[in-house]
Amino acid sequence: MRRRTFIAGTAAGAAMLAGCTGDSDTPTPTDGGGTPTSTADQSYSVEMAPVGEVTLESVPESVAHYFPGYADMAVALGHGDSINSVGLPSRYHTDAYAELDGVSVDTSSMTELVGDSGIDKEVFLELDSDLHMIDPKWLTNNAFFGLEESDVEQLSEAVAPFLGNTIFRRTDTWHDYRYYSMYEAFEKVAEAYQERERFEAFREFHDAVIADVQTDLPPATERPNGLLCFAADDEPEAFSPYRISGKGTNKKQFHDLGITDALAGSGVEGLSESNRGKIDYETMLEVDPDSILVRGHESKSREEFQDTVVAFMENHDTASQLRAVEAGNVFRGGPIYEGPVQNLFLTERYATLYFPEQFSGDLFDREELAGIITG
Repeated sequence: MRRRTFIAGTAAGAAMLAGCTGDSDTPTPTDGGGTPTSTADQSYSVEMAPVGEVTLESVPESVAHYFPGYADMAVALGHGDSINSVGLPSRYHTDAYAELDGVSVDTSSMTELVGDSGIDKEVFLELDSDLHMIDPKWLTNNAFFGLEESDVEQLSEAVAPFLGNTIFRRTDTWHDYRYYSMYEAFEKVAEAYQERERFEAFREFHDAVIADVQTDLPPATERPNGLLCFAADDEPEAFSPYRISGKGTNKKQFHDLGITDALAGSGVEGLSESNRGKIDYETMLEVDPDSILVRGHESKSREEFQDTVVAFMENHDTASQLRAVEAGNVFRGGPIYEGPVQNLFLTERYATLYFPEQFSGDLFDREELAGIITG
């Protein structure tokens, strides 16, 4: 399939969608506004902010991705072999697939979109994708990438349409259009791949797992808070703060488990393109969280994380005074970008870390999940 023409929402149409926000990362059925509409020539349309309606001639076989979370959605729908690129393959964590029989993806074959000087428009021309599963506003509002709206328009006309929404966080001021929860976005991806039945089966599986876990959670008053941050160094001294209370999709597992935001009421804002502020151990000590979640170490095992980051904190004059450090409640914070397969494994990870008296071992059936993905 090599699509060269498409129908996209106009600027006026995009403006109509601006400001309409999703309220939760909990999966909820949508009203069908983006349901594919088949025509006599088998083309169909998918609607998603900010682009609007996009018409595809057939199911895309080669798809450019930036966000690993959307790539994970493609894998969940049985279309992992369609992924031809991601922004940074090193941030696409695929360890979970090894536990699912017949599910795999080759990140070494994926083109890395981000280079030393940003993103070269030529890489999209060379990929010659059937679809760009990327929010174009993400590309044009990140100055480092070096892409303009005219570049996106050219690629849309010459190569393939763009379809996607930046959902991993909700702190960027330029994102003034509708957000989607993880499963709302997942549903749009399913429409693009024409995999409604598989999506519904996956959502049903997810809902059952979350319901079972939440049934066994301790009372809300007995659940800890967490300070979520980013620091890639093995001996970190400064941290980029995230807000667990934010509705970005990479916090879904914490919301589902009732982990509250240790930074609530602190005045510390979450990381965004415009806010690059950092906090240190002194600031952490003022908050003194029940737990600390450090992102930037997802490629490490739990033991490797303990032997580097945690060991450094335990021997640090200030960090060692933190309750979370004293209690052994410093954990890897999970990936920046995540999709539905990864989310199930992350929910299991944090349920067993935070509530070992209630949860241990596998919290969901790997064979059943693999069967849904592989069809």
